[in-house]
Amino acid sequence: MSVCLYTKCKARTGHFYSDPKYARGFTLVEVMVALAIVAIALPAVLMALYQQVDDTAYLRDKTIAQMLAANKLAEMRLVIASTRVLSAGKDAGIAALADREWHWWVETKPTEAEKFMRIEIRVALAEDQQAQPLYMLTAFMSSDLAVEEEVPGGQNPED
Repeated sequence: MSVCLYTKCKARTGHFYSDPKYARGFTLVEVMVALAIVAIALPAVLMALYQQVDDTAYLRDKTIAQMLAANKLAEMRLVIASTRVLSAGKDAGIAALADREWHWWVETKPTEAEKFMRIEIRVALAEDQQAQPLYMLTAFMSSDLAVEEEVPGGQNPED
């Protein structure tokens, strides 16, 4: 490693930048370029941050809507099990969950398979979002709800 003296560096490189007296910081052009890069990059980073926050809120709402649809299906299963009635039709309502009101729609219709019904549950934040719900749950249930009674002692009554 060679030591560059002031006169040798000026003669070799043609400028005084090797002299400690002149090498003290950034030039105005370098500072302006750095500021331009920051000015371009900062809005992009902020937009990505805002998008992340929006995505998190959307996923929160979608998760709550999924929980509401699962609760509605469980409620339907309990009612159907106790009444032994599963018929085609539509139902709608409003439910409160996570300090918000949610709109839900249930449609039960027969399928091509005999004794099976298709249950479609839609959940949205607003009543006008039925066509584009936040979450939609589809389930299939048997409409054959006959129950065979057990005879005490484990014997079949037909024997």
